[in-house]
Amino acid sequence: MSEETLFSKIVNREIPAEILYQDDRVTAFRDIHPQAPTHILIVPNKIIPTVNDVSEEDEAVLGHLFVVARHLAEVEGVAEDGYRLLVNCGRNANQEIFHLHMHLLGGRQLGPMVSRPRL
Repeated sequence: MSEETLFSKIVNREIPAEILYQDDRVTAFRDIHPQAPTHILIVPNKIIPTVNDVSEEDEAVLGHLFVVARHLAEVEGVAEDGYRLLVNCGRNANQEIFHLHMHLLGGRQLGPMVSRPRL
């Protein structure tokens, strides 16, 4: 097993967090530095450091992340107006915690993901 992370400690309830959903595969909790009115992190309970570390055995859990994201978007009231799901991979993508996680952001207009070049 990979080294413990901040997120694995939240999954194991060793440190506090506002957990919104948890089952045997994933845990979802509010981001402590929200970038939108709704900002939830959804993590696999198994430590997978980055997308580059995903294996075929992780397919079901990663698909489950999307099912849980859809459910939480509905519960949070952002499903109809739209929301963003974001996964960073590695330092250049600004991944801060090396435990794969999906951000669910919504509740306001989020704007473009990347600045568009001017022609």
